[in-house]
Amino acid sequence: MDLPIILLVGVVASIFVGFNIGGSSTGIAWGPSVGAGILSKSAAAALMTFFVFLGGWTVGRNVMDTLSGDIITIAISLEAGVAVLFFIGTGILIANVFGVPVPTSMTTVGSIAGLGLATGTLNFDTLGRIVSWWVVTPVIGFWIGGVIGRYLYPALNERFEIVSTEGPLITLDRSGTIPLPVLGPNTTRQELVGTIVVLIIGCYMAFSAGASNVPNAVAPLVSSGALEVDSAIIIATIAIGIGGFTIARRTMESVGTELTDIPLLAALLVMTVSATITTLLSNAGIPISLVMAMVMTIVGLGWGRATRPISARDAVQGKIDAQIETGALTADPAVPASAIGEPEPQEVLEVGDLFNPRAVAKYISMWIIGPTVSLGLSYAFFVIVPVPGT
Repeated sequence: MDLPIILLVGVVASIFVGFNIGGSSTGIAWGPSVGAGILSKSAAAALMTFFVFLGGWTVGRNVMDTLSGDIITIAISLEAGVAVLFFIGTGILIANVFGVPVPTSMTTVGSIAGLGLATGTLNFDTLGRIVSWWVVTPVIGFWIGGVIGRYLYPALNERFEIVSTEGPLITLDRSGTIPLPVLGPNTTRQELVGTIVVLIIGCYMAFSAGASNVPNAVAPLVSSGALEVDSAIIIATIAIGIGGFTIARRTMESVGTELTDIPLLAALLVMTVSATITTLLSNAGIPISLVMAMVMTIVGLGWGRATRPISARDAVQGKIDAQIETGALTADPAVPASAIGEPEPQEVLEVGDLFNPRAVAKYISMWIIGPTVSLGLSYAFFVIVPVPGT
């Protein structure tokens, strides 16, 4: 097979991976904004594409270096890179079949590690450092979410609750020579500020998604030298953008997968925490799954809100906070709050009643199964079918 044909196959495989990444990550980043009617799906996809490019062009280069040169001690040949991309796509397909947010970074690492095992070139120190962060990240997300939910969320919700009013957010005042933007007839300043915050956080989430996911679509081809880093980032961005404009439209309708049934403020807190964790680790060159931090922050936030002690003052003033309701959480409204006047507040729910064990187990199992399957398939393939250059 001629080199240009192999490269063409590799680029097509990269576009397929990026397309699927765009379909899932666009809904996560912009679902809450679209669901709240703040912007259209097309505008969300356009912003997603731009900020994914910024994230990939800047912070994403560090992750690119790790995936293309640090996990194994040799450069990935073009033929091997095409095969690795195939296994990444297979891992995405498996996650989509089970309806679980795609652990793309983990699947990518598993595929490259399988090549390293088969060729005896796996860098165990680097892999161990990456996997250790895979273990620590869910814990960090859970406890940050728990602290916010238990101690900060009620006050934040009272002060910064985001409420949408009827009518346009901004209109044009055409009474003067030059039309000037003014607040809509029902728009409050709090609503305007809240809307701006929602958009900023969505852009931040898109930036984080680009930093972590752009390298996943093209790193194997960069390692082979078939693509320059700059060209690879542009190809991955285009593919992710196409996914955002097409298959992500349905995802955005559900207001961002697991963020569907939680209040907008809670969704924004989750997005901010998970994007920050992902961006910091990406800057350190650690391939990390954005949805891992997101899901565990949701779980932590729900746990914190559900176990928040109810004081007599809050009960009298009616400030008992509603529980988060997501696919990974359950709340029993029939469980009574602590009685007024008790010397020590009691927890609203028993810990065992806070989560749907099956839902949480499904996410965690896919974080294990996804990279394990891609590693196993990659290892078996490169043992049975030795690829030139490996």
